Amino acid sequence: MSDLYVSWSEYHKNIESLAITIYQSGWEFNQIVCLAKGGLRLGDILSRLFRQPLAILSASSYGGTSNQVRGKLVFSEHLSMTTPKLGNRILLVDDLADSGITLSQTINWLKSRYQIQEIRTAVIWHKASSSFQPDYAAHYLSSSPWIHQPFEIYEQMTVAQLAQVDPQAAIIET
Repeated sequence: MSDLYVSWSEYHKNIESLAITIYQSGWEFNQIVCLAKGGLRLGDILSRLFRQPLAILSASSYGGTSNQVRGKLVFSEHLSMTTPKLGNRILLVDDLADSGITLSQTINWLKSRYQIQEIRTAVIWHKASSSFQPDYAAHYLSSSPWIHQPFEIYEQMTVAQLAQVDPQAAIIET
């Protein structure tokens, strides 16, 4: 199992591919819920493309060295949203289905608090190690590599280090 390194360009192409897959399914939804932090960028882009409201649920289960140690899953108390109420046909998005625990427990969390007719899930990467089968995925990974996403570079630096970079330089690539 080798690591998978993803550039910004690949990352965005993956999101676009996932959006096309969802679109071609013909399924109509009236709300996107993204899991923060990993699903934030995905949720934002899909919300813009499908022109559906975005709600954000903060959840965390990784910490430790380089945020690569799985711990207890913790949810925020509330959804963050700008609409008066949550839609009833939800597209739940996250960056990946690794163990499947987060997506599975998020569905339970949402159903216990809101009147939901249907929830479908979308991820960029669906790992073989996942016990949860997402409805939509840009990629199925038959192994379960650690995925190095392009924004993770910001977890390895501080703002002080960033300030030392030439402001005229190109965006930092991994």
